[in-house]
Amino acid sequence: RYRGLTLVLTFLSYTSYHLSRKPISIVKSQLHPNCSALGPNPHNDSNSSTWCSWAPFDGDNYKELFGALDNAFLVAYAIGMFISGIFGERLPLRYYLAGGMVLSGLFTALFGLGYFWDIHVLWYFIIVQVCNGLVQTTGWPAVVACIGNWFGKGKRGLIMGIWNSHTSVGNILGSLIAGAWVSSAWGLSFIVPGIIITAMGIICFFFLVEYPEDVGCSPPLHHDAGGVTSNEKDPEAVTSNEGPLSISGQSSADHSNSPKEPVEEPEAISFLGALRIPGVVEFSLCLLFAKLVSYTFLYWLPLYIVNVAHFSAKEAGDLSTLFDVGGILGGIFAGLTSDYTGGRATTCCVMLVIAAPMLFLYNHVGQNGIGTSIAMLIVCGALVNGPYALITTAVSADLGTHESLKGNAKALSTVTAIIDGTGSIGAALGPLLAGLISPTGWNNVFYMLIAADVLACLLLARVVVKEVRGWCGCIARKRGYVR
Repeated sequence: RYRGLTLVLTFLSYTSYHLSRKPISIVKSQLHPNCSALGPNPHNDSNSSTWCSWAPFDGDNYKELFGALDNAFLVAYAIGMFISGIFGERLPLRYYLAGGMVLSGLFTALFGLGYFWDIHVLWYFIIVQVCNGLVQTTGWPAVVACIGNWFGKGKRGLIMGIWNSHTSVGNILGSLIAGAWVSSAWGLSFIVPGIIITAMGIICFFFLVEYPEDVGCSPPLHHDAGGVTSNEKDPEAVTSNEGPLSISGQSSADHSNSPKEPVEEPEAISFLGALRIPGVVEFSLCLLFAKLVSYTFLYWLPLYIVNVAHFSAKEAGDLSTLFDVGGILGGIFAGLTSDYTGGRATTCCVMLVIAAPMLFLYNHVGQNGIGTSIAMLIVCGALVNGPYALITTAVSADLGTHESLKGNAKALSTVTAIIDGTGSIGAALGPLLAGLISPTGWNNVFYMLIAADVLACLLLARVVVKEVRGWCGCIARKRGYVR
């Protein structure tokens, strides 16, 4: 019951985080719309082509200004993430997560209030974006650490693949909520998501349980061998009379001890110590380029659809949700495949290799018809977001509870923050590069995305070779070639 509650609460929490990030991509097309389609200029001034735009985004450099908004959030997020994981290991996760969600709601709403307060200065929106980027870093290390505390290695890839659909669900809900007000009062496209994430933060504060030991449950088994104390049990595998999640505390010798024994409170790992865990550097650098592609789509896909397919802002926002539908399917597929094969890196690499030509096809034939567009968006979403989802969830949890840590689970937040923080550098670069490159043509933006996909794949080559050698060794032992 507690595991289920933790799964649901962390799912809803990070859904609300992404729900509050999505409106900016929907509102962009409303900040600088095609004014000529709305009829003659009612103000009768000389600037007839941009009379309906929202200053300061009414100039010819509006794409660069949109890129600056995205970059303000993402650079602050990337910098803050490296610090956030360190705090996450040393502060109560429940307080840390809830406080971050309330502050995220505040800064998201402040962006929307710029509409009602009639603010037209760029620095206001930039400052709000920077503050929001910093406080949103509280989310990911906290929710992954909570899930890692409750779920053992077992079927972690499948469980986290399904659980990670919160990213796509949040993007979809954020698009739909923002789209409801984008044409009438775009400020509400930010204020309503801000209220939602604040409410979820309050719920988490009262109901989230950080550790199994806090409610008398046994901690999970994080790895197969080495570094595991004799009294650890995997809740997925326990078959004794006490059930998988006993909370009675009387039927087990494990539960007769105080849940806060010294052995349960090892020192949190250092930043450099986390970097020395095998695989952390490779997956971090891979995620840098994988997240670059994912976040470029997150922030620029609706505007791309408006410019290329000539849909309205609301229609483009609704259609862009199909990319996130594909992301849900891709995350589940990647998790299930990596559990079955035991090859996290190989699964990521194969999906990234296939993603590159699919992105090329989407740019050239994806707008030929609504059916083609729907199919290509789902396929590209699955291939782009599948590896990203796998690395930020199951891989982060695996490395944060690596056997080299000898049972010390005090590395989850730090490892998660390093991996996602490095990925967030790519997330900051992607929209910025898209803003700079898009004036030269959308084809060049897609060439940049394809190159990033290829680089992400190459950075995992060493880990993939190691996994393939491991499989070959297993096959050889089974056939009797190796003793």
